[in-house]
Amino acid sequence: MLEIRSTGSLRSNGKTLHGYAAKYNSEADLGGFVEVIRNGAFRKSLESGSNIRALAEHQGTALLGTTRGGTLKLKEDAHGLAFELALPDTSHGRDLAILVDRGDVAGCSFGFRVPEGGDRWEERGSTLVRELLNVDLVEITLTSDPAYQDTTVALRNMPITQSFWDMNAAWLQTT
Repeated sequence: MLEIRSTGSLRSNGKTLHGYAAKYNSEADLGGFVEVIRNGAFRKSLESGSNIRALAEHQGTALLGTTRGGTLKLKEDAHGLAFELALPDTSHGRDLAILVDRGDVAGCSFGFRVPEGGDRWEERGSTLVRELLNVDLVEITLTSDPAYQDTTVALRNMPITQSFWDMNAAWLQTT
């Protein structure tokens, strides 16, 4: 069964989106339980080389990029699952850039399956808590309605030849 989770705040530059599709150790109240993503939950998916898609609002017909095509780059860091997405020159890509720029779409989501042993459940008082330890990542999605409110997306016009990861390192060196 494919599960979907959403998170919050995107930015764009008209050509490239970047941000976090998931953040570690952030709790999301999903109604009947609280869910927390733990550090390394995406490691096996990223190492497997499987093709992970970027979509708009979980719609398979709104394809924005793929890891196999090199238009979606994913990386785990100390904060969560970071991404860089080169937007296509399609109606979905152009529309999404405008919606992100306006702030209408400001979050991320992800679709996943949990392999056996990939999660842990516990009761904390009257609250049921699910920890995601290892998931099979299928997609990331740009959304206006994230479940995890601390995800981020940004739009920038930087040439695709300049790496998001290089810019992050430069920023860290100046602070």
